[in-house]
Amino acid sequence: MTAGPGPLLAVHAHPDDETLATGALLATWAAAGAPVTVVTCTRGERGEVIPPALAHLEGDGSALAAHRERELAAALAALGVADHAFLDALPGPDGAAPARYEDSGMVWLAPGRAGPAPDAGPGAFAAVPVDEAAARLATLLRARRPAVVVTDEPGGGYGHPDHVQGHRVAARALALAADPEAGLAGAPYRVPVVLWSAVDADQAAAAERALPAAPPGLRRAGVDRVPPSAAVPGAQVDLRVDAAAVLDRVAAALRAHATQVQAVATWDADGGPAVGHLALSDGVLRPILRHEAYRLVGGALDDVRWPVGVGR
Repeated sequence: MTAGPGPLLAVHAHPDDETLATGALLATWAAAGAPVTVVTCTRGERGEVIPPALAHLEGDGSALAAHRERELAAALAALGVADHAFLDALPGPDGAAPARYEDSGMVWLAPGRAGPAPDAGPGAFAAVPVDEAAARLATLLRARRPAVVVTDEPGGGYGHPDHVQGHRVAARALALAADPEAGLAGAPYRVPVVLWSAVDADQAAAAERALPAAPPGLRRAGVDRVPPSAAVPGAQVDLRVDAAAVLDRVAAALRAHATQVQAVATWDADGGPAVGHLALSDGVLRPILRHEAYRLVGGALDDVRWPVGVGR
């Protein structure tokens, strides 16, 4: 076991995913003085835009991408994360052409569950060969040698094709990084602990019941909402992060993603399941859960020294 927390590396599909899915973990790790790296697979070119004052960005892929890059930089600064890379900017395998991984877009298949968009462009991240993208990430894994890697579960959290592809790329990169025959730069490296971000379904249900009335223009979740694919019973959660301890950092990062996140509010819940709320472009009020949840899918928890605020 190391003397202190080793490096952490998180892989996410779009700007804002790092905060929405793993913000408390990233902030807690950074606050402990340990290295944190975030890899973002696309720039969110096809995201919906919430504020009317920024509505002109929606549908203008290059302008929205540039704006969301700035939002991401502000969010990472709020979380305390200094090391960031876009996946397509990392060195590719020998002979690979320069890449530009674009947001693939999505459609809602049911409330709370997404699927592929029928008009994804030729540069869509979901269509990139997995091995090509994974080789870029594997080379970074060999260079950073993180103690922990965290990414989406196989369903992509809620089904977005870029999240699903991000999971596939991360899984393949972990294998390539450890393979001495992979033909990649750097010494082979096997990551000690691999986590999937999750939602404690029991905590989330209690938190949704405890939410206040929705502000004007927003609404509470309906009974027809499909649970996200990341949701698991509380008994299946392997690791929890105390979001309340880093709530100011997480809230600031959420507010930095103004094109994607609205109605961010926080409170002292005296041990309750929610410490605040937010809404996305669908206008549904969502709780900020007191504890971020994770599933262990590689290695053993005892192989890593966890920062204060992270535990079982």
